Amino acid sequence: MARFRPGEIEEFFSRLAAQDPDPRTELQYKNSYTLLVAVVLSAQATDKGVNKATEPLFAHVDTPEKMVALGEDKLREAIKTIGLFRMKAKNVIALSKTLIAEHGGEVPRDREALERLPGVGRKTANVVLNVAFKEPTIAVDTHIFRVGNRTGLAPGKNPREVEDGLEKIVPDKFKLHAHHWLILHGRYICVARKPRCPDCLVADICRFKDKTKPPGKRPEVEASILKKKLRTSGRGAR
Repeated sequence: MARFRPGEIEEFFSRLAAQDPDPRTELQYKNSYTLLVAVVLSAQATDKGVNKATEPLFAHVDTPEKMVALGEDKLREAIKTIGLFRMKAKNVIALSKTLIAEHGGEVPRDREALERLPGVGRKTANVVLNVAFKEPTIAVDTHIFRVGNRTGLAPGKNPREVEDGLEKIVPDKFKLHAHHWLILHGRYICVARKPRCPDCLVADICRFKDKTKPPGKRPEVEASILKKKLRTSGRGAR
């Protein structure tokens, strides 16, 4: 697979930026703490499913202190519709206690400190740093892993290799939003089973050989597809 040339990388992200200049997470949250909790809960779950469970929860529980007061049993009941809810409830209570004991109840703006929290790995830390603190990090989930490999943009055998590849090639001016552009592209256009290549803004740049053939819509409909999805799912807080 031929490597992307610098001009192609610039064009790739320019097109994604033009159709969605202000991309944001689809997880609903109120502050950096509820964002952290939502991302922890989203592991092996859909954003839609997490939002359904957290909307009533976050209406009353939006700080580590309130979460600890709620307790693991009631939290488990609140998130029981989410996969792995028992383990996640345990981790959320544990990380809340750690935030209170070691960080004054605040979410740290530090990767190592975040990764020391129960249930928080590199991907979760990257999302929190990017969304809550506007750091130009790139969190590689299953969608970005697929896009990086399928398009040839940043091939890798594991998420860390794809992350490192993207860090090297993404122009600085695009790094803040690169995570969201790629995840939305993978979620709605470059989907796993039958990618929507006829609707793709970057199909002519993509290195994927087995592109889905027309009939299909025009490439420029990607913007309207994403906007419609974002309207129906809602966006996270600024």
